[in-house]
Amino acid sequence: MKQENVETIKHVADGVAAVTAVGTMMQLLPAVAALFTIVWTGMRIAEMVAGKPFSELIRRKKDD
Repeated sequence: MKQENVETIKHVADGVAAVTAVGTMMQLLPAVAALFTIVWTGMRIAEMVAGKPFSELIRRKKDD
């Protein structure tokens, strides 16, 4: 997948997470939606702090 497509998907997911957070606070969505928002936001913060994609942060190093 092209890097620009990945970034577009991330921006869309960020928007969905924001709408989900607002909907949960207004009690329009269940608590499961709030959990999704917390997990997604945590992943994005970890990416920003580390400067790497989240998939690289959780990937295990294999012993040779």
